[in-house]
Amino acid sequence: MNSLPIAPQLGPILVLGLGNPGAAYEGQRHNVGARVVELLARRLGVRLRGARNPAWTGRGHHAGREIVLARPRTYMNESGVAGAKLLRDLGLTLEQVLVVYDDLDLAVGRLRLRRSGSPGGHNGIRSLQAHWRSQEFARLRVGIGRPPPGVDPIDYVLGRPEGEERKLLEGACERAAEAALSVAERGLEAAMTEYNRGAGGNGDG
Repeated sequence: MNSLPIAPQLGPILVLGLGNPGAAYEGQRHNVGARVVELLARRLGVRLRGARNPAWTGRGHHAGREIVLARPRTYMNESGVAGAKLLRDLGLTLEQVLVVYDDLDLAVGRLRLRRSGSPGGHNGIRSLQAHWRSQEFARLRVGIGRPPPGVDPIDYVLGRPEGEERKLLEGACERAAEAALSVAERGLEAAMTEYNRGAGGNGDG
């Protein structure tokens, strides 16, 4: 597959940040993708709207290219419902998508950009691939690390980091927002070269 098309004349890029909706889920490890989109919205001066849609969305511009920000209003395991409708409504292809989400297989705070890949146990990605009928879309994974011995992975991803871990994850979300802007401006390959250095972890790609 060719790298993500970047030139402004090729149309907008959709940055889709995965997470669970509602105040009860804010700040959880599973919501780092949504957090990245919130940070991008702040940087671009965009307000996310869409109370009647399956995703909150907003439009901004960076380096001459339109960026559509989206955060599903569906629960994580139904992310594909929002993803499918977004592509239909926006008239975009998978080559114009960047999905941001949490990854247990990357050390806390590490980033990994890839042009495609398997779900790796992530229910949000599994749902998107089922609805899009493809795994050929770019993704930006934010490492949350593995749970300590004896801690259920589900409880871990739905937990909230504290102390130093919280600082690491917030910093990673800031860098992930920068990486998404780099993809929009310079292309996936260039962003991968910059942000995958020292990425660590054992994720697929």
